[in-house]
Amino acid sequence: MHVGKAYRTSEFILWSRRKIFVLLAMSTWPILLYVTVGFKGFSVPWSVVLLLGTTVALVTGFKNTQTYNRSVEAQLIWASITTSSRVWGGLCRDFLSAEEARKLIYRHVAWLTALRFALRAPRAWETSTQKANVEYERRYCVPEKVASLHDEIGWCAAPTEIEPALAAANPATRLLYVQGASLKGLLDSGALSIQAYLEMLKVLRELHDQQSRSERIKNFPYPRQYAVISALFVTIFCTLLPFGMISQFEAMNGLVDGFMKGSMVWLAIPFSVVIGWMYTSLDQVGESTSNPFEGGANDVPISQISRMIEIELREALGETELPAPLLPVNGIAM
Repeated sequence: MHVGKAYRTSEFILWSRRKIFVLLAMSTWPILLYVTVGFKGFSVPWSVVLLLGTTVALVTGFKNTQTYNRSVEAQLIWASITTSSRVWGGLCRDFLSAEEARKLIYRHVAWLTALRFALRAPRAWETSTQKANVEYERRYCVPEKVASLHDEIGWCAAPTEIEPALAAANPATRLLYVQGASLKGLLDSGALSIQAYLEMLKVLRELHDQQSRSERIKNFPYPRQYAVISALFVTIFCTLLPFGMISQFEAMNGLVDGFMKGSMVWLAIPFSVVIGWMYTSLDQVGESTSNPFEGGANDVPISQISRMIEIELREALGETELPAPLLPVNGIAM
C-alpha cells in the first residue's frame, strides 16, 4: 500500500508507458494512411466515438468501483484481525499463567504468519507477473518472497506442532485447530474457567471467520467476464478514437493560419494518445487493485500489520527483545 503523499506523475507514466507506446502506434498509422495515401473514408463520425467513449467510461468506472470495494473489504477484515488479536492477547495474559499465555500468543503469531504467506501465494489471474508490476516491485520488498514459512514460524512453537502444520493443506487452519485443542485441555485441567474458555472460544471463532473472509477475496477473483469486457471495450475505443479525431482536426484547417495550416490532422495523434491513455490507465489501475493480497504496490499491508500485532502481543507478555517494525520502502508498505 502506498503510504506516501501520492504517486509521482513520472512514476505513473513509467508504470503505464507500455500502454502509451501501443497507443502511439495505434494512433499513428491511421493518420499516416489518411495523409500519405489519401484514404478519406478512414474517418469515423465523432458521434460514434463519443457514444462508445461514454459506454466505456461507464464500464470502466463500474470495474474500478468494484475492485476498490474488494480492497476496502480486505482492509476491514485485517482491521478486525487486529482487534481480535489484541483481545486474544489480553485474555491469554489475564486468565492464564505466564507460560501458558506465552504458548497461546506465540501460536497466534504463527497463525498470522501462516495466513499472510497463504495470502501472498500467486494465483493465475493476479497481475503481479505483468511486466509493469514486476518492474515496479523492484522499488520495495515483499517479505513473503524473500523468506520461507518454516523459518518465519520455527521459533513460535515446538517442532511437534510446527511440522504437522507445515505439512497440512492449510497451515493456518491447522494452527487454529491446535489452539482450540489447547483451550479444551486447559479447561479440562482446571487451568481455565468455563467463563474464560467461552470468551476465548468466541475470539477463536472470529479468527476462523476472518481467515475465511480473507481466503474468499484471495481465491475468488473479480469476475473474469467483467474484467475481459472492460479491457475489450477500452481496446475498441482506443482503436476507433484516432479515426474519429481525423474529421475533427481536418475541419480546423480552415480556421488556422501559419505553419499548422493544412496539417492540423497530425494533432490527432497526441490527442488520441492522451485520451486513450486516460482510459487504459483507469482499466490498468482497476485490474491492479482487484487483488489486495498479491504483493503489489496497492496491497493491504498484511506483513506490516502482522509484525505490529506481534510486537504488541509480545510487549503484553513483558518481553523487551522485540522485532523491528516493518517500515515502508519508497513509500510502499507491505
